[in-house]
Amino acid sequence: MELSVTQFVTLDGVYQAPGGPEEDPDGGFAHGGWSAPFGDEDFGEFMVGVFENVDAFLLGRKTYEIFSGYWPRHNDPADPIASKLNELPKYVASSTLESADWSGAEILRGDLAKEVAELKSRPGRELQVHGSGNLAQSLLAHGLVDTLHILTFPVILGSGKRFFVEGAQPTGLELTASSTTSKGVVLSTYRAAGAPVYGDFGD
Repeated sequence: MELSVTQFVTLDGVYQAPGGPEEDPDGGFAHGGWSAPFGDEDFGEFMVGVFENVDAFLLGRKTYEIFSGYWPRHNDPADPIASKLNELPKYVASSTLESADWSGAEILRGDLAKEVAELKSRPGRELQVHGSGNLAQSLLAHGLVDTLHILTFPVILGSGKRFFVEGAQPTGLELTASSTTSKGVVLSTYRAAGAPVYGDFGD
């Protein structure tokens, strides 16, 4: 399987608590729910398209807890997102989570890079990461991400957890698709392209 990451970010790179005020108030974050006003048909179609390719999920602890508290209560077999989340395998990268009771969930407690490399070696289409910012950062640092969907929302918050942080692994990316929703969310899909290439405009 290939590994894809889907991340919602603001224009200033914040990924913290996009879906609601209570998702992640760490650090006194007061802007939770910043992505909610931008949902529209374009956004929904993009997300459904992402979920069409999934065969398993890889989630961080916080995202797992948010998802497992919501999606089992909204288990509509006809919903192309809910059905996948509730039915497919879910791997949770956590050293602190005591149990994972959501159907199909399994906790990964070993070496992250080795565990994920083993999952990627299995047959299938995509192993998908949604949200899970800390986990996604670690996967990028280990060179394990094949596809990166960055959804950039037209809002600046000025505080909160940033997705691309100081000291991130230098990584080259190839833009493979880009579009903009009716509400101004930029939907960008990138493929990993090895190390960055450097040059000089004076050459």
